[in-house]
Amino acid sequence: MGFRSWISVALQLTMATALLVGCSQPAATPDSASPSGANGVTLKMVESITSPQRTALLKEMLAQFEAKNPGIKVDLISPPFEGADQKITQMLMAKEELDVLEVREFNAKQFSMNGFIENLKPYTEKWKNYDQLTDVAKRRATWVDKAPYYIPNGLYQRVLYYRTDWFKEAGIEVPKTWDELLVAAKKLTDPTKNRYGYSFRGGATGWDYALITMWAYNGTEVDADSAFFMKDGRTLFSTPQSLEAMQYYKQLYKEGSPKDSVSWGFQEMVQGFVAGSTAMLIQDPDVIDGAKEKMQEGTWATAPIPIGPSGVAQQVVGGPGWGMTSYSKHKEEAWKLIEFLSDPEQSTHFAKKTSTIPVVKSAAEDEFYKTGYFQPFIEMSQQPTKFLDVSRPVDYKGWGAWQSTADKDIQSFLLDQLTAEDLLKKWDQYWTKEKAERK
Repeated sequence: MGFRSWISVALQLTMATALLVGCSQPAATPDSASPSGANGVTLKMVESITSPQRTALLKEMLAQFEAKNPGIKVDLISPPFEGADQKITQMLMAKEELDVLEVREFNAKQFSMNGFIENLKPYTEKWKNYDQLTDVAKRRATWVDKAPYYIPNGLYQRVLYYRTDWFKEAGIEVPKTWDELLVAAKKLTDPTKNRYGYSFRGGATGWDYALITMWAYNGTEVDADSAFFMKDGRTLFSTPQSLEAMQYYKQLYKEGSPKDSVSWGFQEMVQGFVAGSTAMLIQDPDVIDGAKEKMQEGTWATAPIPIGPSGVAQQVVGGPGWGMTSYSKHKEEAWKLIEFLSDPEQSTHFAKKTSTIPVVKSAAEDEFYKTGYFQPFIEMSQQPTKFLDVSRPVDYKGWGAWQSTADKDIQSFLLDQLTAEDLLKKWDQYWTKEKAERK
């Protein structure tokens, strides 16, 4: 699943937040769970990131689970992807029979606040494989109140895709910093050949790429738990480093990217790369299968995302996973299923088949991840102090409204209709107000 879907679904969930607030019911405790291994138990499970291939894979894994646990049957519910999160929200609000569900990092807080999902700490404390999770996976699992409300089943993280043949032809090295990326983009740009250095994203959710740049320029002073703010309480948009980042961002568009990329979204930026118009692309692992299908082997590769002047790179790592409803009547069996799906062997198999980043440390020793296109993802996960995971303020009331205007603001900025200073001032005032109203 590409980043385009993460944001669109996040917006839909934000709009539904008002329905969730006030619906809270006390979460049941593990003591109320049905006896482990009870005969005739049927677990209801729902997935969110649905596709025919992924659903078939899950069904295979569930069949293995049932074979190992003869007393437990699992009914899998697979709503159409575009409406899956709304469907899950409705099921939870109605307290429909449900035991295991796929939780997303952007709805975990709403679900926990309303008592819909179980705090899994009593279970993870006894789970031998909890410490096998990578640092990033643990952070995703525990980002709500520092408690594990779900166990990630795969991570969505961005890397740099680049044309090895173009770089070799130009005699330049793959960029490791944002400054080097700009230099490479300018050198590789030749409009007469319809060649451009970088697949820019100025259209839908283009603001997120501006954020990545600002985070890289501000470094570790950014509040990782709410990355629109600094650790000292100021907004991200108030700093001199963010102004410098936005000036850089426009230069990258003007001097190293196609003019029409001001309106590019996910599909266009990927198409620009795989079709041979652009030399570099920053995207998640979704792109790998398509690139392998459409591009000649040996003409492209992946590398860690560039770092900023601060010496670090930050991004929001997507991390869906398996959680348990607070009102499940079969909690011990539900945990047994989550435990099975999260076993290092099963988890790594699932990640391979779904083109996501594995959540367990042992995957780094798997030959599949030691070399090739996935290797940079593993390299980044092994350097958590250099490649940082941050969280957007999706639980703020004004999150959805800000998203709806941010794309227009970015385009106005790129088209010289809005200065960097005015753009940042607007966002600074908005989020300063949001923070004040939240207190």
